[in-house]
Formats: sequence, structure tokens, C-alpha cells
Amino acid sequence: MARDLQSREKLRPVDLARRHGLSTQAVRNYEEAGILPTADRTAHGYRTYTPLHARALDAFLALLPGHGHRTASGVMRAVNEGAVGEALRLIDESHVQLLDDRRTLAAVEGALRDLAAGPGLPAGAVPATGGRFIGPLARELGIRPATLRKWERAGVVRPPRDPLTGYRVYGEADVRDARLAHQLRRGGYPLARIAPVLEQVRSAGGPEPLEATLRDWQDRVDARGRALLAGAAELEAYLRARDGQRRKATA
Repeated sequence: MARDLQSREKLRPVDLARRHGLSTQAVRNYEEAGILPTADRTAHGYRTYTPLHARALDAFLALLPGHGHRTASGVMRAVNEGAVGEALRLIDESHVQLLDDRRTLAAVEGALRDLAAGPGLPAGAVPATGGRFIGPLARELGIRPATLRKWERAGVVRPPRDPLTGYRVYGEADVRDARLAHQLRRGGYPLARIAPVLEQVRSAGGPEPLEATLRDWQDRVDARGRALLAGAAELEAYLRARDGQRRKATA
């Protein structure tokens, strides 16, 4: 805020609300949730806020885009309770999640590149009905057929059954999904995280149309990184203001 945070300016809930484009009830709710420090009361019971409360609200609203409501609320409550270490731990967790998202994105991009450069259909692997049986596909990937069955139960691959024999027959798209899943599993990613990626490939119509999705994913990851930086700057300003207020109170 532009005003001196160490001043004795008194603010009404409506003043704080107008500065931040909120309702007065939202301001009261944030105080009750511990996101804002407890306000003083007048002799008639009305809340009075200060520029420090405005700074706290600045910090919370800046934390929201990068951390989400739950974590942003937890950070502010921890700070207001004097547990700055816990607040920093919550912030660290968000950065770890963002780094994990970046690594997953890189793994998906790498897997798609490997998929595009991979070998075609090996000789002798095509059943009469078209497609590939589970045994030859498992040998090609260097895994056991039981692993492909496990992936099927997890929704990672969805091979249809031959209507005459009942055997699984992996068509071109199914082989693509299995190879992509194999690349991601080699990168250490669990099936629960691979299944949504494969669903995106299917809904996009294949790896090539997924490139636009990956670019959008990259943009969102970068935007969240910027949001984390902006939130950190406002939180640091709030921490400095709190420290200054405490030093003044004990001087």
C-alpha cells in the first residue's frame, strides 16, 4: 500500500473492502478465518483495521493465484499466529509441486518425441484381425504381459477383444498408448498420473494434436511460477511490516 504502514490510520471494514474490490462481509470472513490479524474494536463494538491489515490482505490475494485458497489461507494463518516457519514450509510445498509439474511436462514431451521416433510394427506381430496380440507387444516393450494387464486395469491402455477368440488385440492407437505409458513408467511416474495423460492423447486425437495442449500446459506452469514470485514479494512486505510494528511496540 502507498500509505505508511506504521501510521495510526484507522480503517473501517468498508475501507479495506473498497481498496481490494471485496465485500465487507468477505473482509470480516477473512479475519474470522485468521487470514487477517484480529481487529481492534471501538467502544460500540465496531471493527477498526489498520494499514497492516491492508498489507495482510494484499499478501493473501497475491498468494491465491499461485498457491490456491487452502494453502494461501494456511500461510496467512501461520504468519498471524507467529509460526513463520510453518508458513515457509507450506510455500516450499507449492514450489515442490510446481517443480514436479515441470518434470512431468518434460517427461511427457520426451516420451512423445521417443514415440514419434520409435520402431514400427515388427514382423509376425499382426493377428489376422489386424492389430497386435499382448505377447508380441509385451516382448517389444521389454515387459511382461501381466504388466500390460495391470495397465489395462488402471485405465492406461484399453485394447478391445477379438470377437471370435476373446483375445486382446492392440490396434495402432493402443500400441501408441502402451509405448507412451512405457516411456513414462521408465521415468518413474505412477499409473495414476499416466492415465490422465493418455486420456488427453486420446481426446486430442493423437500425439500431434496434443502439442497445443502441451504448449498450454507449459504456459500455465510458467504463469504459476510468476504467481508464486508475486505472492512471495507481497508476503515478504507483510512480514517486514509486522516486524517493524513489533520493534516499535517493544522500543
